[in-house]
Amino acid sequence: MREGIGVSARGLTKSFGHTAALSNVSLEVKRGELLALLGPSGSGKTTLLRVIAGLEHADSGSLAISGADALDLPPRKREIGFVFQHYALFRHMSVADNIAFGLTVKPRAQRPARDAIAKRVEDLLRLMQLDGLGERFPAQLSGGQRQRVALARALAVEPRVLLLDEPFGALDAKVRVELRHWLRALHDRLGLTTLFVTHDQEEALELADRVAIFRDGHVEQVGEPREVYDWPATSFVMEFLGEVNRVKCQVRNGSALLPLDDLRVPALAVEDGPAFAYFRPHEVTLTPDDGAKRVARVCDMSVIGPRTRLHLACGESVIEVDADRAQVDALEIRQGKSIGFDIPAIRVFPFR
Repeated sequence: MREGIGVSARGLTKSFGHTAALSNVSLEVKRGELLALLGPSGSGKTTLLRVIAGLEHADSGSLAISGADALDLPPRKREIGFVFQHYALFRHMSVADNIAFGLTVKPRAQRPARDAIAKRVEDLLRLMQLDGLGERFPAQLSGGQRQRVALARALAVEPRVLLLDEPFGALDAKVRVELRHWLRALHDRLGLTTLFVTHDQEEALELADRVAIFRDGHVEQVGEPREVYDWPATSFVMEFLGEVNRVKCQVRNGSALLPLDDLRVPALAVEDGPAFAYFRPHEVTLTPDDGAKRVARVCDMSVIGPRTRLHLACGESVIEVDADRAQVDALEIRQGKSIGFDIPAIRVFPFR
C-alpha cells in the first residue's frame, strides 16, 4: 500500500428533502487501500460514493482526492472510475467498444490515438480474463463476465480512485465468491485506491483492508476486519456483523450479572442499570456436564454440514450455540440432555 491519503472526506452532509442521507461524515482512505463501506440499505453508503464521484452535490463539508480539493470539480475531472451494481453497459456496443467508451469521449486534445485505445482494450481484456470476447455483445455474456467488462471500462481511463457500488449484488452466491477472490487479487496487482459498497458482511470482512460501518447516515466504526468483528464499538456493530446472542442483564459497580447461572462479567465502561450482554454462537464452549460450572439443557439441535446448531435452555434464557459436529458427537450431546458450557468472550453495551 502506498503512503498518503487517496480520499479525505470531512464533515460531509447531504439531505434529500427532510431526510439526511449523510450526517457529518468524516473518512480517510489511504492510497492503495481497499475500504469497504458496510451497512444496511439507506445508511448512506451509496450516497457517499456518489458525492465522491460528483454525481451528487454535498450540502456541506470538504472532499479531497489525492490531496486536491474535489468538491467543486465536475465528475470528468475527478479521475474516478465507477462500477455500478447492474453493469450499466451499452447493449448496442460490443465488449471492446464498451471498455473503450471512456477513452473515445475524451476531449480531442486528451484522447489517445486509435491504436493506443485498441492496445489498452486488449490489455484490459486479458487482465479481466475476457480474452477473445471483445467482439461479443453484453447479452452474449454471463453475469460475472458483464461485471468484469464494467470494471474494465472503469479502469480504461486510468482512474486515481475506483468506486464499486455493490458490484456483485446481481450475481448468484457461487459467482459472487469467485469474483470477490478475483477482485482482491486484481486490487493487489493494480494498487488502486478503492471504495467498495456492500451490505454483505462476509464480503466486506473477506475483501477489505479496512471496513467503515454506516448507520443512518453516519459512520459507527472504522477499522480492520478483525478489529470491528472482535471489538465492536457499539451494539449496532455487534449485531450487524454476524449472528449474536443478546441477553438482558444488570450492571452494578463495573460488572454485569447475566441470568445464566448467575454469570458475572466485567462491564467497566457501562453505567449502572439495565444493559445487554452479547456473544456469538461460535464463542460458546461446550464441556461434559459432570463437574461443569454452568449447565444447560439442550432443547433443540440441527445439523448443518460440518456444524451443529444447538439451543440451550438455562433458567429463563435460551442461547444459540454453533458447534463443531465432531465435538458434539464426542460429547454425545442429544436433545433433552444436559451439557456444560462456558462463554469466554462477552461484550456488554448499555440498554437501548
